[in-house]
Amino acid sequence: MKKILMVLTNASKIDDEHETGLWLSEFAEPYEEFTNQGFEVDVASLKGGRIPLDPNSLDDENVETWKGITKELDQTLVLSQLNVNEYHGIFLPGGHGTMFDLPDSPELKEALAHFAENNKAIGAVCHGPAGFTGTKLSNGKFLVDGISMTGFTNEEEQQTGLDSLMPFLLETKLREQGAQFEKSEAWSEHVITDGKFVTGQNPQSSQVTAEAFVKVLS
Repeated sequence: MKKILMVLTNASKIDDEHETGLWLSEFAEPYEEFTNQGFEVDVASLKGGRIPLDPNSLDDENVETWKGITKELDQTLVLSQLNVNEYHGIFLPGGHGTMFDLPDSPELKEALAHFAENNKAIGAVCHGPAGFTGTKLSNGKFLVDGISMTGFTNEEEQQTGLDSLMPFLLETKLREQGAQFEKSEAWSEHVITDGKFVTGQNPQSSQVTAEAFVKVLS
């Protein structure tokens, strides 16, 4: 059975006035798709333990149906304690929390370089690609250099009103590191597959991104 590693944020605050965390649907929809398609899924984070949820993501009409899935968020594994050789793909859901802890993780950078250099599937949705930023391969190139991809756009960030509170704008940073960033209309479903890289633009893209990721793994 092929195994997928999902890596989530532990960050719970943007500042003292703004709570954040994981955007629930960006985890729940892919997790459900992966398990329904017969993949074994391990759920990890940088620190392990309980994952904070962005309060705004709990308004989703599907929250009740995801109760079994959200139990996976009560006690996540610690990324640094896992053997990445065991996994066929890695997937990073979003939420603003990812902007604050994933880019600074040496363990995540090492894991992502392993997946890229061993031609394994790499996926992310919305703010999840924040985890790609700053990651370099053994040849010194940025992970995203030359990759066609998408993610949460500058326009969408500005529309949240949180752009001035972010450590960087995701679209801008990915472009700076060589990504061929492609976007659709704000808040519309949009997914890009480039080889073994699969990325989705926003929460509306979670399901189609998961489906595209499964195709790459299959």
